[in-house]
Amino acid sequence: MPLLQVKNMTHFFGGLRAVHNYDLEIEPGQLRGLIGPNGAGKTTIFNLITGIYQPTEGEILFNGKNLVGLQSYQIAAQGICRTFQTLRLWRHMTVLDHVKLARYSKIHYGLIGAFFGTGQRQREEAESEKMAYDLLEMVGIGHVADQVVINLPYGVQRRVEMARALASEPQLLFLDEPTAGMNPEELVEMMEVIRRVRDELGLTIFLIEHRMKVVMDLCETIQTIDFGELIAEGTPEEIRSNPRVIDAYLGKEGIV
Repeated sequence: MPLLQVKNMTHFFGGLRAVHNYDLEIEPGQLRGLIGPNGAGKTTIFNLITGIYQPTEGEILFNGKNLVGLQSYQIAAQGICRTFQTLRLWRHMTVLDHVKLARYSKIHYGLIGAFFGTGQRQREEAESEKMAYDLLEMVGIGHVADQVVINLPYGVQRRVEMARALASEPQLLFLDEPTAGMNPEELVEMMEVIRRVRDELGLTIFLIEHRMKVVMDLCETIQTIDFGELIAEGTPEEIRSNPRVIDAYLGKEGIV
């Protein structure tokens, strides 16, 4: 059974059809990419699967369970977490606190434990802090754990967002343009982080990217959409040479 299966997903914004009969199957351990022109519907697809929008039609199955109708926090609890195209960080909170905050869905000591400072609370808080530090080290920013996010370079803030998503212990991680706004050095570093996260945590990853070097070098399978419809799916080599993809996207954007 695929980890994630999307069947005939369609969505309208008023009279505008944003996604049409979209299908997807992701197997455990895959690193998949989604590309297409600006406005093609890529982020809308992420938003539909993660519960920000509810599809007009279609099924979304995760581990065989239908996610349609669930709220975003319920889908995250099932094991799908994500980053966003535009950073959503608390600018005056420390890096470590961002990651620890995402761990609270896994905390069990409850109100009594919080009020009386029980041994269970102390143990769980210590475990949470250690895991947060470990995740920051994994994404290469452990040395800035105590710094406030607003003081950090953009590329580092992107890694904070990834570590925060990982703190929820997902099975499937969605990355929405993880290298957007990065310089060439930061881009290469982020690619290594994505590989490390997939390999060391055994995660399944689905990413949207405009930087074709990232998609072609990282992903085993790539989908291309245009005007909300799937026009091609295949290996990087197959996508790179597909006439419909070249006409709709690569010929305009170039492979960079």
